[in-house]
Amino acid sequence: MKKIGLVTTVLALSLFVGCTKKDATTTAEAPSTTTTTLTNNELKVGISQEFENFNPLIASMMATTYMQRMVNRTLVVIDADGKWVPQLAKQIPTLENGGAKITEKGGKKILTADWEILENAVWGDGKPVICEDFEFAIKVASSPNVGVGEKETYTQVKSMVIDSKNPKKCTFTYDKVKWDFYQLGTLFPLPKHLEEPVFKKFGGQKEGYEKNSIYSKEPTNVGLYNGPYVLTEIQLGDHVTFTPNPKFYGEQAKIKKIIVKLIPNTGTLEANLRSGTIDLISVLGLALDQALAFDKKIKEEKLGYTVLFQPSAVYEHIDLNLDHPALKDIRVRKALHFAINKEDLVNALFEGKQQPALHNITPNDPWYTADSSKIVTYKYSKREADRLLDEAGWKMGTDGIRTKDGKKLSFTLMTTAGNKTRELVQVYLQNQWKQVGVEVNSKNEPARVFFGETTKKRNFDSMALFAWISSPESSPKSTFSSKNIPTAKTGWSGQNYMGWKNAKVDTLLESLDTEFKPEKRVEIIHEVLKAYTDEVPVLPLYYRSDVAVIPTQMKGYKLTGHQFPETNEVEKWTVE
Repeated sequence: MKKIGLVTTVLALSLFVGCTKKDATTTAEAPSTTTTTLTNNELKVGISQEFENFNPLIASMMATTYMQRMVNRTLVVIDADGKWVPQLAKQIPTLENGGAKITEKGGKKILTADWEILENAVWGDGKPVICEDFEFAIKVASSPNVGVGEKETYTQVKSMVIDSKNPKKCTFTYDKVKWDFYQLGTLFPLPKHLEEPVFKKFGGQKEGYEKNSIYSKEPTNVGLYNGPYVLTEIQLGDHVTFTPNPKFYGEQAKIKKIIVKLIPNTGTLEANLRSGTIDLISVLGLALDQALAFDKKIKEEKLGYTVLFQPSAVYEHIDLNLDHPALKDIRVRKALHFAINKEDLVNALFEGKQQPALHNITPNDPWYTADSSKIVTYKYSKREADRLLDEAGWKMGTDGIRTKDGKKLSFTLMTTAGNKTRELVQVYLQNQWKQVGVEVNSKNEPARVFFGETTKKRNFDSMALFAWISSPESSPKSTFSSKNIPTAKTGWSGQNYMGWKNAKVDTLLESLDTEFKPEKRVEIIHEVLKAYTDEVPVLPLYYRSDVAVIPTQMKGYKLTGHQFPETNEVEKWTVE
């Protein structure tokens, strides 16, 4: 999962030089009905996906974001209560408090904002976090040779003036007068004192910086991090270890060691928890059906765990590769949509406790709409699916699969290997589409390959099943705009993996950025959703809930339901 992060979510392949990849996967011992007595000495967290790259500019997987938020901070962030709060910044500049201003020069409006970094914010090696670190990050992200999922997060800052007397004070001038200019929760600084020599040497090569960054070559270098923890060990394919950062500017972390353990088969997470292989199952672990079943066992067996449930901004869907010859035909895309009985799917897999998705915006977002006069809806209809496929020239064959010009109507549905729920969804969809004469084959990959290479470089044949996670009132520009279709020329920046092109949508998304009236923004986004649901570049499936399993001794752990996970407040975690 990413987002739009891209968590994306989710979600880029980069094997760290100097790190050992282990072939063996985690196996659980025999289950027990009691939990191990925990202390603050060590906490083992189960996660179902491996990270791809700890460089915050490059990372796009939600698994990386989950760990990244333990070790790095941004100027501002959305807290667990859904409010924007300062983090590295002393305060959030606004038009109301005078920290931001709109002026006019040569008939053009200009937006500026004054930012000041906390006095005691330093990197893990003691070097202060300064405005030059943000300026350098913007320079790197702006390079056409560096693949950044949400490049505009950085390029929106047109220029920066640093206070000559205080390197922690600077004024951002934005490329546009944007209503959400202060929402910089995914704009990370880079330690210029470490990374600049690398960028100077390799930044002129396509993907050269990514491969040679210290985050890739020496990820345990403490100078790369400014959060409550630092990364101290990586065993690819097995675990990542974090220990407290003694130089962290804020509240000191309570847990002396956190081990994030990779367990790619979600069906074995419960057994690993019971055996003591892990102490906690993260939000990137159990699916809702598994969590509901385990919650019943906890109550029946009086186990020392609590299952947390939180409605979230996670949108499970299938990206369609619009370069596929058959998928270029909108009638085929619409037929695929009509052929999915989403209500039956969520009832069968989730006891009806997850809602069928209409589009990319989730019900807890002020921009959400289910109004059929504003969007195109697709109520399950095998008859309509058959009609559209007939009209498109795909005739039913004697083997039950449609053909046209001697070719079968056949697609490949790809997703993350080992994810029990997605594999069940794959089987369900294969059966649904077979009923209308469409052949769909499965091909699954490890998450770091699927997100790091396959989706990022649009190497999936026709269908990619995954989830996006975002925050309320987030522009979908990185996934919808034709400017954000990843290509080799742009260093694979952007998250429009479908290859969707709609000039009107591009214009609407540009106007969305600069509209300060909330009611007007809602009108604009609903126009975007009309085109999105009408042209079907994506097959929406369902809106997900976040779930996690924590020991009853655990305190300070709070699910957020948005793109900034609970690890953003990891320093508050404690075992009592």
